[in-house]
Order: sequence, then C-alpha cells, then structure tokens
Amino acid sequence: MTSKRLSCVLLAAGLSSRMGEQNKLLINIEGQSLVRRTAQLLVDYGLDEIVVVVGHEATLVASELIDLPVSLVENHDYREGQMTSVYTGIKSLTKNTDGIIICLADLVLLDKADLYAMHLAFDKCTTSILVPQYLGERGNPIILDHSQRQAILNGEKNLGCRKLIQKQPQEVTVFEAQNDHVTFDLDTPEALQNVRQRLQHKEYDTKQPRARNA
Repeated sequence: MTSKRLSCVLLAAGLSSRMGEQNKLLINIEGQSLVRRTAQLLVDYGLDEIVVVVGHEATLVASELIDLPVSLVENHDYREGQMTSVYTGIKSLTKNTDGIIICLADLVLLDKADLYAMHLAFDKCTTSILVPQYLGERGNPIILDHSQRQAILNGEKNLGCRKLIQKQPQEVTVFEAQNDHVTFDLDTPEALQNVRQRLQHKEYDTKQPRARNA
C-alpha cells in the first residue's frame, strides 16, 4: 500500500506541431481522445486533486474533460514553453498533499501499474524529485515533494530541463523503469501508427521498476 498523498498537474496545453495539422490530444485512442484517456487514468488511480492545464485549442481540449472530476486552468502563455504550464498548474493546486505528479497528456502507454510503482518509489524516496528513466533516457511523469512547489513558483526550478538529473543529483532519485511507458510519447504520425499496433497486440512489459538515488 502507498502512504503519501499525491496531487497531479496534467499538461495539455502544447501545440503538438510535430503531429502536423491534427491536435494529438484529440486523436481517438481505443474510443477516447488521448487527453481524456490520460485524464481518466489519473482519475481512476485515485489522486487527491488533478489540475489540467490547457492552452492550444483550449476550448476543444477542455470539452473532452468537462464531465471528469478535474480542475481546468488555461495557460495563456503556453507558446513560451512547458514550464509556463507547470507554473500555471502548480499555482492552481489547492490541496496540501505530500507530492505532485507532473504528467504529460500524451503518455499513451502509461497505466495504473506504472503509476503505482512510481508511487511506491516516491514513498521511499529520500530526495525531493523522482524522475523515471528507461535505458538511459529520462521520462515522465515526474513526482515532486510538495516542498518544491514554492521554488517553482519563484522561478528557481526548470523541470523541463533534460539535464535535471545531472544538474541537481542531490535532489533527484532516478526511477529505473523496466518498460518504455515513461518515455513513449505521442509526437508524430509514425508514433501514432506504432502505438495503435502495440495497443492492438497488447505489447506491455510487466516487470517491476525500481528506484535508486541519482
């Protein structure tokens, strides 16, 4: 059983420019839009609070979530980068939980088992940031101790930095994932074709991840 309470900021504001004209968050995946699929996963997992940050095509994206128990907030500065959405989401959280999951809306392979394994690792974490990694590649979502909230609001942390583990090793615990669910995001038409084939054949790796200090 997990012990620490978690809230979540779901980032759903990006341009999805690499997908072409189609907004990837509105793509149908197994009967649901991608953004709803991810939000539903987080709701079903049972987090204390979920804030969804919208930006690009905000009205369309928000309409996919209107009946879910999540809070919606619009980031008008989404074109300036992902950290503006992280800031907007964290600022909008209302509950004083132990940790905050920062989750991308296009983590199409992420499932409850992945969240649970990361949650267990965060329970044992002695640092303030838990970062997943698979075969040396940093992934998402990450989990922050609530103590990091004010530092982000003060502009002292850039969690979008791909060199976060190297730059702040004293603050980071690396979560060694045993599958690519944390690194596979849906950015291109080729990735969409790949993931539809995988979901059709249910190609999931069920090995248990583990955590280590950076």
